[in-house]
Amino acid sequence: MSSDASRTDAVLPKTIVPSGIDDPVERARAELKAALAAIEVKGNLPRRAAEATERGVARAKTFAERSPVAAAAAAVSVAAAVGVAIWGVARIVSR
Repeated sequence: MSSDASRTDAVLPKTIVPSGIDDPVERARAELKAALAAIEVKGNLPRRAAEATERGVARAKTFAERSPVAAAAAAVSVAAAVGVAIWGVARIVSR
């Protein structure tokens, strides 16, 4: 394997089949590897949830740095909404 091919493999995501594979067996292996990686990425819900949470936290931090007053107001309104929802569920359950 040349250094160019290893550099290309390092840049491509696991779910992409590298181009330039002439051997049909190697191409089939590469396609299978990419398909299995795609299934793993799609099916790994805890990992996807963790990544989405990280993106949300990063967006919230950026928003809080840009406009701290609006971020504080959003935090208070979210806390109030959660409190009202819990109060509503407790009221329904207690009946």
